[in-house]
Order: sequence, then C-alpha cells, then structure tokens
Amino acid sequence: MVTLKIKTPHFLSPSPNLFSPHHHDCYCFFFSTWFSPPSQEEDPILSTISEAIKNTTPTKPLDTSLKKLLPSLTARHVINLINLNPHFLSPPSLLSFFKWVSSQPNFRHTIHSYCTMTHFLCSHQLLSEAQSLLRFVVSRKGKDSASSVFTAILETRGTHQSNLVFNALMNAYIDSGFISDAIQCFRLIRKHNFRIPFHSCGYLLDRLMKSNSPAAAWAFYSEILDCGYPPNVYNFNILMHTLCKESKIKEAQMMFDEIGKRGLRPTVVSYNTLINGYSKSGNLEEGFRLMRVMVENRISPDVFTYSVLINGLCKESRLEDANRLFHEMCETGLVPNDVTLTTLINGQCKNGKISSAMETYREMLTKGMKPDIITYNTLINGLCKDGDLGEARKLVDEMSRRGLKPDKITYTTLIDGCCKEGDLQSALDTRKEMIKEGIELDNVAFTALISGLCREGRVIDAERTLREMLRAGMKPNDATYTMVIDGFCKKGDVRMGFKLLKELQSDGHVPGVVTYNVLMNGLCKQGQIKNANMLLNAMLNLGVVPDDITYNILLEGHCKHGKREDFSKLQSEKGLVSDYASYTSLVNEFSRSSKDHQKR
Repeated sequence: MVTLKIKTPHFLSPSPNLFSPHHHDCYCFFFSTWFSPPSQEEDPILSTISEAIKNTTPTKPLDTSLKKLLPSLTARHVINLINLNPHFLSPPSLLSFFKWVSSQPNFRHTIHSYCTMTHFLCSHQLLSEAQSLLRFVVSRKGKDSASSVFTAILETRGTHQSNLVFNALMNAYIDSGFISDAIQCFRLIRKHNFRIPFHSCGYLLDRLMKSNSPAAAWAFYSEILDCGYPPNVYNFNILMHTLCKESKIKEAQMMFDEIGKRGLRPTVVSYNTLINGYSKSGNLEEGFRLMRVMVENRISPDVFTYSVLINGLCKESRLEDANRLFHEMCETGLVPNDVTLTTLINGQCKNGKISSAMETYREMLTKGMKPDIITYNTLINGLCKDGDLGEARKLVDEMSRRGLKPDKITYTTLIDGCCKEGDLQSALDTRKEMIKEGIELDNVAFTALISGLCREGRVIDAERTLREMLRAGMKPNDATYTMVIDGFCKKGDVRMGFKLLKELQSDGHVPGVVTYNVLMNGLCKQGQIKNANMLLNAMLNLGVVPDDITYNILLEGHCKHGKREDFSKLQSEKGLVSDYASYTSLVNEFSRSSKDHQKR
C-alpha cells in the first residue's frame, strides 16, 4: 500500500482539550481514502475497532474490548474508520464511538476528525447531528475562524460527500452568533463553485433582518439574489419597514423600486409601509402620490392606508382635510377601526377641537366600537387642557363602567389639569386614589403637585412633596426646585432657599439664571443688597450670565434700599446694559426723589 504524507495547516485552538498542538504533526493520507477501500486484512486495527463497536453490549462495553488498543489509538484511526467503515457500521453506532473515544482521558480529536465525521453524518442526512459537532468546533475556534474551518471541510471531503455539510457549517456559525463568519462561509462556497445552500442563506437573511441593520441585510440579500435565490416581496417589505423606522426614506424608496426590478409586484403592505414612512417624515404629498399609484395599479387602499394619511394631516393641523379623507374612506365601503378614530380624536384634541373629538368619540360608540385606554386618555387630556374638569371626570367614570381601569397617564393628566385650574384639593384627592390603586406617581404628577402647592402658598407641603419625589428615585429638575425656592423666598425664608440651592448644586450641577434671579429677588426684597451683590459675583464666577431680569431686580433693590451711585458703579464694573424697564425704574426713582426734595 502506497502512502502520501501531506502537512496539514496549523489550526489555532483556544482550548487544549479539543485540538492539542501535539496533533498538528504530519498525517498520512491513504489513497484508499479517496479510492476503493482495501480488504480488511490491510488494516487489522480498523477491523478490531469495528468488531468491538459491532459487538458492544451492556456486559461488554467498549472500554473492555479496546482496553489494550486505546493507548495507541489516534485521530487518524478514527478518520480512516469513518472513511473506510470495513464492517458497514450504522451512522448512530459510529457517532456513539466518536463521542465515546472523545471522552477518553488520553485521546484528542483533531479538527479533521470532526470534519470527517460531519461529512459522514451529512451523507446520511443526519444534519442536526452534524450541525451539533460543527457548533462545538466553532465554539472552540471562535470568531473569524470561517476560513480555517472551511479549509478543513475541503481537506476531508473523501468517501462521504454531501453539499449538506455547507448548510451545517453556515447554520453552526449563525447559531453561535458569528454572522460575519456565516457570510464568509457563503462567499467561500460561491468562490469554490459549490451549490449554494439557499435554506441556510434564508436563515442567515432572517437573522440579519432582525438585527435592525438594513444595510447589512440588503448587502447580503442582493448577493444571494445574484446567485439565484428566489426573491420575495415579504423580505423587501421588512427591509423597507426597518429603513422607514430609521427615517431613511430614500433608501426605503430604492427598496420599493427594487421589487419591480426583480419581477415582483408590490403588495398593499409594500405601499402602506412606504406611505407611512413618507407621512412620518412630513412628506404627505408623496404619501398621497403613492396612494394614487396604488389605485392606478388596481391595488385598493385599506384602512391602514387611510389611517396613516389622516394621522399625517392631523399632525399638520389640516383637520378639514383629515375629516374629508375620513368621509372618503367611509364612502369607499371601508369601515374605520378604533385606531382610525383614535387618530382623528387625537388630532382634534391637539388642535383644540375638543367638541369635534367628543363627536367622533360618540360616533365610535354608535358604530359598536370599544374605545381603549389610549382613546380615553387622549380625550381626558384634551378636556383638561380645555379646562373642562367636570367632563373629564365623567369620562373617567364612564371608562371604569366599561371595564377599563384608569392608568398612570389618566391620573397624572387629571392631577396636572386640576393644579392648572387651581383645584388643588381635587388634585390631592386624585393622588390618594392613585396610591390606593397601587399606582406610583411619576415626574409629571409630582411636578404638577409641587407647582399647585406653591401657587397656593403651601410651601412646606411643596418641600415635603419634593422630598417624597427624591425618595421615589426621581431627580427634580431646575424648574421644580426653583418653584419651591421661590415659595420660601416669598415667605421671607431666603435661608431655606439657599439650602435648596446648595442641594441642587450638590452633584456639580450649575442651576440656570432663573434660579439665581429668584434668590436675588428674595434678598433684595429684604434689603440684603450686599448679599445680592455677592450672589451676582458667585453667578459670574460659575459662568451663569445675568439677564435683563437680574439687572432689573438689582436696580430696584439698589433704588429702594441702597444708593443709585452704588448701582452705577456695579453697572460699569459688570458691563450690564440697561433696557427700557430699567430706564423706567430709574425715572420713577428720580421722580420720587425730586418730589421728596421739593417737599423739604
């Protein structure tokens, strides 16, 4: 028997348990591997192994039969056993032996033995078992190993050959999350002119679609389409949808055009996806143009088509056009759903047409539709903004009767509405109800309550609510702190105002000019002009630029409690510029001074 020694490539391995450096030596590749198998007498070791496998029983395990042979057993013996299979062992029995020998302490498989077993399994249609072995190889070889593993696959193409091995290889990389390696496998398969595994290509395309990377998905899709992969409108629709979500409307339009170029016909979903994209980007005219193209191509616009365009018109405050389109939709025989009507209600509420919104709501009820929590919250918000708290509460009662429980948005909207209308007690009652239902207050609810309490002069309760907000893990913004600081300053407690300022600055945050103006006003009202000047210096040192209001507060303070000369000096030092209000204050002060002088 003639043998030929070929040096195998050096495969790097992250785990010594799989590919030991000691097994990277030269291996003997027998011509019999690729040609007709020799008689069993030529390789007694293979016969011994085959007999042992064949005669394995619970009382006679492989450990006993191959005890003497095991120390000299190598990966090359396993490769030859798989390729020659002198006793025609079944695939399950050979796979069991393969797994058993890998568990032996002094035995190490090589990448070639794994690939040989994979070929054997694929040739017997055992794809899942082959894939499992390749996943193990991929897990050990790691990312960017596609080229080396593919080379090993080619080098072990012997007696057993099947293109299914390429499906198994691509799937193994996809399942392991190594998408770039899977793409590399596809390109290597194409380069070597093997049959393209379209099933695995579809699996990989699906993963790329779900990765929210439309550019990568389209690049791969176009590659496999060029190889004869059957185009599908569904895939183009998915790519368009992802591109529209990313506001890449030009690319989405290109994808839409590609549908026709590939010999396919866009569906109503294709049109709707692009119309929705144009509408959200503010290009309603293009959306309406596409709708006309739909009709020309004998594709009827559906409820979604109309709903999207109605929503776009409402966002542009074109309510008359939205109502006209709504009636057109009904005339075509389409029945508006709750999404369409809620869209219309939302547009009417946002544009202050609350009476029209209530009419649309009643129309929903007459058509037997069940408004959802979003519809009710939209209406309640519109009514609260309109100052109609009584009607808003009626709607809350009505939604409860219909089996819908008010949620955080419902309660927060009511609290905010009550506070803005000066009905603080109702806001506090709503808060109690909210707590009773186990619903936590959010930033909006807390801020609304603090604002309402400050407006009513209940600054102690406002500060207590601020503390509660902090304990709930929320961070009040400058405006919320400033409301409470202003409340204390108006009560004459400037010291508490400065305490809150320090708290606001605790994490290195620098409040805006409004916060400092509130404190400066509090100091000037109490005649603490020196402290007001010190606060101005502190502002400037922190990089907070005074505004016209700062100037006017200081001017009025100096006029009432200080000397005009001191302010003039301050004005020149700080580079402050007078405005009309400041000028008026000075004129009034000079007028009062002049009258006092005349009286004397």
